[in-house]
Amino acid sequence: MSSVQFDATSSIMPQVIISAQQLTQSIQLQNKTLTILNALDLNIYAGEQVAITGRSGSGKSTLLGLLATLDQAVSGKIWICGEAIHELNEEQRALVRLKYIGFVFQSFQLLPHLSALENVMLPLRLQPNFHYATAEKKALNLLAKVGLARQSSQTPKVLSGGEQQRVAIARALITEPKIVFADEPTGNLDGQTAAEIEQLLFQLNRELGTTLVLVTHDSKLAEQCQRHFELVGGKLIEHAAQGVI
Repeated sequence: MSSVQFDATSSIMPQVIISAQQLTQSIQLQNKTLTILNALDLNIYAGEQVAITGRSGSGKSTLLGLLATLDQAVSGKIWICGEAIHELNEEQRALVRLKYIGFVFQSFQLLPHLSALENVMLPLRLQPNFHYATAEKKALNLLAKVGLARQSSQTPKVLSGGEQQRVAIARALITEPKIVFADEPTGNLDGQTAAEIEQLLFQLNRELGTTLVLVTHDSKLAEQCQRHFELVGGKLIEHAAQGVI
């Protein structure tokens, strides 16, 4: 499945897969309230590539955490795949994450005592209909897709940073999520490896049709996405698209 291409002349409206309305987040610092996100609005459509940039401390990771249902906002509403997240408790939000969302982190977040294969299989173990042989086959296929078929039995400590991030990407995709959130996915990688991981993410976005939401400080990476938002003063400014990968 290819990623969504937008055509202003088309009568077919793309599906809104993430919607945030009047999203506000703040923290209490001594006797002051620091507003991080200020009545922010955002719609993200199925299958597209979206980058969120901003200076350090602007609230990029805060916004990602809210959109990914990991945290709760002070006020505002969020819908993920039609689910009203702002009406759910933590247990219900966890089920939404399991059903719809995959994560790729800057620090990989692999379990060191598990092999690459076992790390990729891990999200499936949380599902009620887990079947080992089926999960193993699916994980091996994903490892092959990210170029790690031969490293399936290796633990993270013997894998390079780029290889660990490829394992993390395979793990994020194992549940066939509708959305993949990536928080600085190339921040711990050298330039060449980072470029390879970036292209892999875009390739999988095109092949699988998974919505890709990237938080990054890398403006060049952001410009490769279909849509690029910059977080400034708690609001999102959308930049003109530079091109689509």
